[in-house]
Amino acid sequence: MTTAVLTPAPPGNAPTAKAMAGRALNAAATFWFTVAVIGQTMFLFYILRFYGPSTLTGNFQVWRLNKMLIRGYVPGDAVGNLAFAGHVLMAAVITFGGTVQLIPHIRDRAPAVHRWVGRAFLTTAMGASVLGLYMTWARHTGGPIGSTAISLDAVLILAFSSLAWRKALDRDFASHRRWAMRALLVANGVWFLRVGVAPFALVATAIGRADLIDPFFLVWNFGAYLLPLAVLELYFRAKASGGPGGQLAMAGGLASLTVLMGVGIAGAWMGFFAPVLAKL
Repeated sequence: MTTAVLTPAPPGNAPTAKAMAGRALNAAATFWFTVAVIGQTMFLFYILRFYGPSTLTGNFQVWRLNKMLIRGYVPGDAVGNLAFAGHVLMAAVITFGGTVQLIPHIRDRAPAVHRWVGRAFLTTAMGASVLGLYMTWARHTGGPIGSTAISLDAVLILAFSSLAWRKALDRDFASHRRWAMRALLVANGVWFLRVGVAPFALVATAIGRADLIDPFFLVWNFGAYLLPLAVLELYFRAKASGGPGGQLAMAGGLASLTVLMGVGIAGAWMGFFAPVLAKL
């Protein structure tokens, strides 16, 4: 004789595995957003503090304090210097505008602000990409690999920004947000470049393999925008059609990458930005 064992059914209001996985993914995205805003704010402060006064007063020679620049200030190259100044100030608009666009309360409660900031962001991103192409090929900055990476990034910025604008005009807001997010990530390739190099350089130096930094930098010229783009696509897929296991895996991966990004933000500030500001 057997005895049936009845398992009580879970309460009707108990969260399902799918719901819990969705919450974990949302929490990981919020974590990424918070860390990114902190890093972007630090980057914005650096741009405005170092490049703002010198650009507005025409004292371009100050750019020489930044030894990381391959061709910042070039004596006698008025067009190139102005192009670089415009590119840098546009980066400030991209950093601020992109951060504002990610805040859901502004998008939902102040749609007019969202629209106008979005237009400024997309226009500036496309303008900065064109200036970046000019400086890359007219000034011969970056070498063959760097120039190719910058050019591909510029093409992606132009394409994604145009598609985001087109989808907004078509009132296809779901597609618009996806293309706008893609545009935001590739437009911040310069920021991701520094944030990614910093933790790698820290680890490589710690294990006595500083010789790996330069090869990594060449590869990371592409990875700085292609890797964030790939992670975003995985996030979109997990959000739209992933099962609980896939969403939890995505949440864990995104949280881990965010921690690494936080280390990179701190490293970039201490290794790249703060030393330059200290020279002013």
